[in-house]
Amino acid sequence: MRRSLFQKYFLVLFAAAIFPMAAGGISNTWFSYVDQRAILSALLRSEATSAADKIESFLDGINVPLGSTIPQDGSTEASVKQLRLLVVRAMHQVPGILSISLVDGTGAERLHISRTGSNRTEGGADRSGDPAVVGARTAKVWYGPVIYRQGSEPSITMAMANYDDTVVVNSVIAEISLKPIWLIVSEIRVGRSGQAFVVDQTGHLIAHPAISKVMQGADEKAALALRGLRDAIAAAGGTAIASRNAENERVVTAGAPVAAAGWTVFVEQSQAEAFAPLYASLWRTCWLLLPATVLAAVLAYWLARRMSGPIRLLEEGALKIGAGQFDHRINIVTGDELERLAARFNQMAQELAISRDRAERMMRLKRFLAPQVAELVEKAGDERMLAGQRAEVVAVFCDLRGFTAFSAHAEPEDIMQLLREYYEALGAIITRYEVTLTSFSADGLMILVNAPVPCEEPALHAVKMAVDMQDSTQELISGWRQRGYEIGFGMGLAMGWATVGRIGYEARADYTAIGNVVNLASRLCSSAEDRQILIDYSVTRLLPGNMPIVDLGTRQFKGLEGHVRVYNVETQGIERPNLDPAANDATAKG
Repeated sequence: MRRSLFQKYFLVLFAAAIFPMAAGGISNTWFSYVDQRAILSALLRSEATSAADKIESFLDGINVPLGSTIPQDGSTEASVKQLRLLVVRAMHQVPGILSISLVDGTGAERLHISRTGSNRTEGGADRSGDPAVVGARTAKVWYGPVIYRQGSEPSITMAMANYDDTVVVNSVIAEISLKPIWLIVSEIRVGRSGQAFVVDQTGHLIAHPAISKVMQGADEKAALALRGLRDAIAAAGGTAIASRNAENERVVTAGAPVAAAGWTVFVEQSQAEAFAPLYASLWRTCWLLLPATVLAAVLAYWLARRMSGPIRLLEEGALKIGAGQFDHRINIVTGDELERLAARFNQMAQELAISRDRAERMMRLKRFLAPQVAELVEKAGDERMLAGQRAEVVAVFCDLRGFTAFSAHAEPEDIMQLLREYYEALGAIITRYEVTLTSFSADGLMILVNAPVPCEEPALHAVKMAVDMQDSTQELISGWRQRGYEIGFGMGLAMGWATVGRIGYEARADYTAIGNVVNLASRLCSSAEDRQILIDYSVTRLLPGNMPIVDLGTRQFKGLEGHVRVYNVETQGIERPNLDPAANDATAKG
């Protein structure tokens, strides 16, 4: 029997909506259960770990004062009075200590102090076979089983020993009340029914919010169940597991070890309480599933026809924009999210075009400017500052002494490794000082300060940079010389007016300076010896008085008219001489 297109689409979309929504409801319920289980496991593990850490801290807090009662010099001849003072001080520091016994290396008891019983001095009782003494000799810090006394809170025995050349000299045995641990677990609450408790290695209760359960003493059947629970949690990788508690109630339980004593902290919560929100959500989902399915089927058919055309346009536009056609625009007029999505695509294409143009500009600028300077020029949005103009600059030249001789005999790999270390060190300093690297060739660099972006006190700025470069390179040179490389490093700085600007062509351009100041800086660099920073008078006169400068007199440089007064910037502080050339000449003549 033939059906209309509407009937076909209605039946198909109706069926297509029912099954995904049903599957979605079931899967959502399952994942919600998994998520809730994971959250609950993390919460219980967090509480158990927190309690275990507090118990560890409590035990660690006992170790120090208890260990202080043992004579640390290895002597067994300490007076009873001294030992008694040490014991009383430890019991005062840790109120949870019920009694302390000191035993010497022969196993004889020398002192016993108790809060609840009688004290003994030099009793001489043989305790060499006492499990506490034997345990302390084996583990240095030993924890005994829980002691249950009728009518009083449970306690444990803790023993420590000190050694002299691996031989036990003295031991201390203390009985510790477990009430502080009970206080720790009593503070833990997870929901209304969640609680924490602690068991020892044998599975016997050490602490429980219901102190009566601990006071009942050893229950072998319960201990066996708790040992099984501990092993099951360990087998699950520490994840909380479902189990039944002592009241046969279904609970989710997580555990954390107290490593020092070999105990385990358990935190549990009732499953009914933990998953109550999930059960309620499941019922709501079931009630809403049927009407939501019908409505989804109707809307799906209507939306399919409305969305198919715009979606095709969006797909075509995404392909073109992804291919780099950032001038392409998607034209959708539906008055809804699809139209707004198309507008976002168009906006994205426009921003990508701007970003591409900016990246290209930045790539060009970073060929000769420090990244910070390139960012500044780009943000200004005007590259006219890179055009040719007159500017007062500080030209800085530097290169390695002995590099030509080194490169003539060294392996290519060694040369490239040396240059890589060299440029990485200087490049970091150039970037930090935000100056302009105009060119570098082999081991030589040319740097401009105060162009194209001006800076305050360019002379001082350039000298500080030069000192940092000299110090950094000398550290490298020290390592190179250990490898047998005879390398040095010299620098030259000159300040004056020059023509600065970008030269080259569209595909390749550099920023540089032309003028007498550049030639002078280059000659100063060539004349500089290892560790020297040679500067001219134009730089020197603008430096502060405390700058360590040495006047080297006048020199004649090839290609420059007249004599040039040269100064050296010392890397170690010295008293700065008079920088007036006339005064220096007069002093020299006198």
